[in-house]
Amino acid sequence: MLDLAKLARQLPGISQHLQHEAGAGRQRLERAAQLQLAADARRAELRAVQQEWRDRLFFTAAEPTEPLGTRVPVVPPPTAHSVFATDGSQISPSHHEIAYCYLINIGRVMLHYGQNLFPLLDSLPEVFYRPEDLNESRQWGIRTEEWLGYRRTVSEAQALAEMACRWVNPPGAHPGPSLALLDGSLVFWFLESLPSGARDRLLIPILSAWEQLRAARIPLAGYLSASRSSEALNFLRLQACPYPVPNCSQHCSDASDRLPCQRVHPLRDATFWQELLQPGERGPLWRSSARVLDWYDERSRVYFCYLHVGTEIARVDLPAWVAEDAKLLDRTLGIVLAQVHKGFGYPVALAEAHNQAVVRGGDRARFFALLEQQMIRAGLQNVGTSYKEARKRGSIA
Repeated sequence: MLDLAKLARQLPGISQHLQHEAGAGRQRLERAAQLQLAADARRAELRAVQQEWRDRLFFTAAEPTEPLGTRVPVVPPPTAHSVFATDGSQISPSHHEIAYCYLINIGRVMLHYGQNLFPLLDSLPEVFYRPEDLNESRQWGIRTEEWLGYRRTVSEAQALAEMACRWVNPPGAHPGPSLALLDGSLVFWFLESLPSGARDRLLIPILSAWEQLRAARIPLAGYLSASRSSEALNFLRLQACPYPVPNCSQHCSDASDRLPCQRVHPLRDATFWQELLQPGERGPLWRSSARVLDWYDERSRVYFCYLHVGTEIARVDLPAWVAEDAKLLDRTLGIVLAQVHKGFGYPVALAEAHNQAVVRGGDRARFFALLEQQMIRAGLQNVGTSYKEARKRGSIA
């Protein structure tokens, strides 16, 4: 039980800390604005330096493909368009349950605007219980619970491509513009720490699903709310570097606390662009330089921009084939912004996909009750949870 009386005595300290941070944050914003102006004047030079010294940098800096002061009003979407979205949830395996298995539930949403068509809102559950599924990740030293989250990411991409491509490619159909939306970044940072076999097992089907969308001319976007990325601001560190060349391994290998180029740390991209963009505007387009993208094919390299959606600054990730097509980019961002407005601050398709996917406590209990019935019908004996789990559920404390 939480002791609120004891907790209340600690809250004044939090308030004082936040007040101090607000003043320091304003100073960081001013320094970042100065660095941005200087870096914009040297943008071509800094890009060349970044490409030459990328392997010696201690940080990941995105590469701007437009002037740093770019502010582009987002055009409204076509009246008739469709939006596809998926999101996932899961039931993790537990040795204390009646059976060691896990479940992935993918929520699917298809919304049509200006077309007088019914929407689709449903979910696709899949249970994994075979030894080859439960033990697949152990060959790479990855815990089953961790692998479950990775598998869910793959399932979300595959379900999105299957749903969207099936809709836009029926015989004799001529659907209007569309957009496929995923919740989160298209840069899968978790792949960086995985062995090559595990990485291929996950990345290849994801990129295959993206390729299906590209072939069907359905733009793909990843939407990040409350992004904590500093990938764009890290480009300003090249301007702030006090050395002739940004050779971090040579000049800063013995830095104990903070590198001399971290003049605006811990300022985030979204906080900085909050000061520059007006509602309905996007900032410059960036090409991500994350090393994990070296395993992507060139058409799937990830670009991103920051979009002022009215309630916040959102990061929108795009594959290269969308970002490099000006008309497709404008249409994609227009539909994203319209989705946020319809969802009162968050894309309505993603919110509904989450609602379809989420597995609540009652759903979990019903799943295991159904599984228990099936096990008893199959003649299995001693079906039940562990004593620990049974005692926790029936606690008298």
